[in-house]
Amino acid sequence: MPASRLVCFGCGASPPPDDPFPFRCPRAGRGDVDHVLTRVLDPEQVRFPDGTASGASPFVHYRGLLHSHHRARAAGVADDELVELTCRLDDAVARVAGTGFRATPFRRDGILSERLGLGGGGDPGTAGGGVWVKDETGNVSGSHKGRHLMGVLLHLEVAERLGLADPGARPDLVIASCGNAALAAAVLARAADRRLRVFVPVDADRSVLAGLRELGADVVTCAREPGVDGDPTLQRLRAEVTAGSLPLSCQGPENGLVVEGGETLAQEVVSDLRVAGTTLDHLVVQVGGGALASACVQALDEAVRLGAIGRAPRVHTVQTTGGHPLERAYHRVRAGLPPTPSAAEVERAMHRAARHRSRFMWPWEAEPHSLATGILDDETYDWVAVVGGMLATGGHPLVVTEDRLVEAHDLGHAAGCAVDPTGSAGLAGLLDLVADGTVGPGDRVGVLFTGVDRSPHG
Repeated sequence: MPASRLVCFGCGASPPPDDPFPFRCPRAGRGDVDHVLTRVLDPEQVRFPDGTASGASPFVHYRGLLHSHHRARAAGVADDELVELTCRLDDAVARVAGTGFRATPFRRDGILSERLGLGGGGDPGTAGGGVWVKDETGNVSGSHKGRHLMGVLLHLEVAERLGLADPGARPDLVIASCGNAALAAAVLARAADRRLRVFVPVDADRSVLAGLRELGADVVTCAREPGVDGDPTLQRLRAEVTAGSLPLSCQGPENGLVVEGGETLAQEVVSDLRVAGTTLDHLVVQVGGGALASACVQALDEAVRLGAIGRAPRVHTVQTTGGHPLERAYHRVRAGLPPTPSAAEVERAMHRAARHRSRFMWPWEAEPHSLATGILDDETYDWVAVVGGMLATGGHPLVVTEDRLVEAHDLGHAAGCAVDPTGSAGLAGLLDLVADGTVGPGDRVGVLFTGVDRSPHG
């Protein structure tokens, strides 16, 4: 068995071993199946790295958990050469963005802990109960999104190194996004000298559009059509991929490898917890398309399987009253399970759900609106892994009000972080968990501040 392989959770298919771009299930589009390629690591051949990424790139420190790394090593490429390739690409990113990929802060926040009544001020370092914040606002292009896409770019670089793809005939890259993911894609595409086309909605932020054009991206506006369900930007992306472009987009069904790059965020959390000698009781993650939550769920599960941590925290997700397709899907799956399902029962339930997608996940009937614009995807594209993660860990989906989003955004700024309303939406969910008693004073809870506030007052 290879150290790393790609398998579709919905149908069990795998891409051919010589496929240079194994991003989608080879059976994608067939039947009512949720086709998403998932990376599967062999715990007999893979280990979780010791220590933390510290000042190094997480894509170097956690390279032994990347599919592209194992694909290259199996073909005879030396580890030193892969490190050099990663550092070269990271340096190019830094020249464009002003910073490359480095481990971001994860620490207990005394202000938030005291405000929420979770242990008071206490030690502001990485010890004790309370609210622990993973701050991604200083990451490449101001959010976590670049992590997802860096993993894909590394795979493209490896495909060329192995002779599977021609560097002189690179297909265009395409993404469907109106914010942080688009900006991250534009930075990475420019750093890698690749053409990028961005499909945006008609109400995309003008400052974001200006930034995309400044980075050399081709911006295409996509309007909704009467009577047509779903996100028009994603529909256009799928058409372009069918025509030969490559998806540099943060939806797992379109590119399963976007998830593993995002896993570096949760892997850093695991490393920091190990060094601090502690664990999390809860992790609250905001959800739009679901790639971030999927990455967290799968990274934590792998950390348990590899013996890095003893157990995963309870994973809770956050959506808004403006649109919450994940919460709807969760309750439909949950209805068919006993009150306390076993791991085997959860696994079987998720496989059944993945084979009957339309019963559980479909576009939100009305165009969603919220202050947290980054979690307004019509569908939660990576819903299967996220629902399974909540069921397996005892977490549940939260639907927060606009007032709660405002309160969380203000709290984030009061704690000294210039986080945007989408990026602080996980904190809004934590406020609800504290209010209903799910989280108590002695609990350690992780939240993710995922995007910098780009508004004039931010």
